[in-house]
Amino acid sequence: MVLEMKGIRKSFKARTSSDILQVLKNIDLEVRSGEVVSIIGPSGSGKSTLLRCATFLERIDGGEIRYLGEPAAITNDQGIAEYKSPAELRKMKQNFGLVFQQFNLFPHYSVLKNIMDAPIHVQKRPKDEVRAEAEELLKKMDLTQRADAYPYQLSGGQQQRVAIARALAMKPAILFFDEPTSALDPELTGEVLKVIRQLAAEKMTMVVVTHEMPFARAVSNHVIFMDGGVIVEEGTPDQVFGDPTQERTKQFLRNYNQ
Repeated sequence: MVLEMKGIRKSFKARTSSDILQVLKNIDLEVRSGEVVSIIGPSGSGKSTLLRCATFLERIDGGEIRYLGEPAAITNDQGIAEYKSPAELRKMKQNFGLVFQQFNLFPHYSVLKNIMDAPIHVQKRPKDEVRAEAEELLKKMDLTQRADAYPYQLSGGQQQRVAIARALAMKPAILFFDEPTSALDPELTGEVLKVIRQLAAEKMTMVVVTHEMPFARAVSNHVIFMDGGVIVEEGTPDQVFGDPTQERTKQFLRNYNQ
């Protein structure tokens, strides 16, 4: 098992009052090696928060997170999640890569340097080895001619492909995508989805939060529909898209297909 999340709870304080908003309510998620798990659902359902918890960008209130069987966070006897030490978490972070909606490239680095920076400085790998792998990744992303360009010189689709290459350069066990095409127009969306399809065909383990329903149905092994901080329905793409059992799922898909 690459990732196990059990009983995940996460709350935030409301911005305009003293109310506490429970965003994730006892969520369980398991991702096996080579699987593609798509998470769908309306805005505000907790999809992105779940990814942020999985990647330690948000601390869970309760539950367990494990990577490759190793615990990152476990709930203590008081019902509060306790995390491993910062040093241990830094090491554990190398198990995953995260591709955001907004690319998050270093604007003052070239494309090639964006990809090479973390493997050299975080993983302390030899520069020549990292450069050769980065050049292969650029070839895979159809960006060989843009190695010396800067992010502002690229289209949104090209920037997102650089972001994917940067994540892959760390050789993660699992890749997370948080709405990777939401900032792109339809033509550029196709470029990015093509890359993710290729990774799926290569059995890259991935969790994809997406609003691209045909893509999720075609690429996923497992689909999760979230709403109101809970998993309403999950199963194979054929089950969730073709024969959903929950009325909320049916309503969501009807609205999406209109």
